[in-house]
Amino acid sequence: MAFIYYVTQIQFEFGAIRLLKSECERVGITRPLVVTDAGVRAAGVLQKALDALGGLPHAVFDGTPSNPTEAAVRAAAEIYRGQRCDGLVAVGGGSAIDCAKGVAILATHEGPLTRYATIEGGSPRITDKVAPLIAVPTTSGTGSEVARGAIVIVDDHRKLGFHSWHLVPKTAICDPELTLGLPPKLTAATGMDAIAHCMETFMSAAFNPPADGIALDGLERGWSHIERATRDGSDREARLNLMSASMQGAMAFQKGLGCVHSLSHSLGGVDPRLHHGTLNAMFLPAVVRFNAQSPSVQKDRRLDRMAHAMGLRSGTDIPDAIRDMNARLGLPAGLAAMGVQRESFEKIIDGAMADHCHKTNPREASRDDYRQMLEASM
Repeated sequence: MAFIYYVTQIQFEFGAIRLLKSECERVGITRPLVVTDAGVRAAGVLQKALDALGGLPHAVFDGTPSNPTEAAVRAAAEIYRGQRCDGLVAVGGGSAIDCAKGVAILATHEGPLTRYATIEGGSPRITDKVAPLIAVPTTSGTGSEVARGAIVIVDDHRKLGFHSWHLVPKTAICDPELTLGLPPKLTAATGMDAIAHCMETFMSAAFNPPADGIALDGLERGWSHIERATRDGSDREARLNLMSASMQGAMAFQKGLGCVHSLSHSLGGVDPRLHHGTLNAMFLPAVVRFNAQSPSVQKDRRLDRMAHAMGLRSGTDIPDAIRDMNARLGLPAGLAAMGVQRESFEKIIDGAMADHCHKTNPREASRDDYRQMLEASM
């Protein structure tokens, strides 16, 4: 059975941050905890959000690390409870939004966060008691502002997914103005994250025609604007389309992702210093080649349809086109350039095989398949 569900209210326009107070009122949040990170504060973006709250009482947690951790979620949840907050506003990239989703669980549910991880059978334990969340993305990558999931590194160092429709933000305030001037490398890495979402979900074999259409359109927008946005941080049209691609990728990936994310989640847990979007960009070529042999991908001409959206001649051109794009964007040439060692392959494969995205790849990957993908991505 196909389950298709779109629920988030989205405010999408330049200057949409001005709607933050009215959206808090609509949702019923009277004392939010604002979850962000030090970089967003330093860039002045946090202050724009606080100004938009218009005097609404609030608390702030700005300790979100680049990859959110269970320890950070605990620290923020303590502030939430101590300040008697009744809702959350996440201001930042996917890390801040995912951290806030962790707080939404931990501040309202008993037991350690790991109990609610998807691979631990925790999704049904997440109830409608979760704290209401408004998400304000400041990058164009994860699309967590419209997604039901969060990725958190738990105390035993595994990078786990937490998934529930109760975690979908009540409102996504998508204001491309907040991404103007984002540094080129971060623009490139988060943009390739969005492109990976669109491509992986389109290749997934699950039946969800709306997701397929959203993903293809998002891929076209992301692919045709990522270079412009990276080259010129003030290009408003490019920033708008890249933010839309990010949002669309996450709207679509309720259909499922695949081996790119299985590997990225696992390697990100092994070395939390590595950027998730950059890892996705490194793994995409090898995974596209692997998926080209999938009967469902071949039957529905999935690669050729993606190639058309990317302005390429055929699906066989995609892996090289991604490598060329990575180079033009200034991303690393491969995993070796990021400091990844072959000695860690088996540990990465262990995590990939256990990851929630492993099962939704259109072609089942074995340990040897993952080993070959890692080698090809070096």
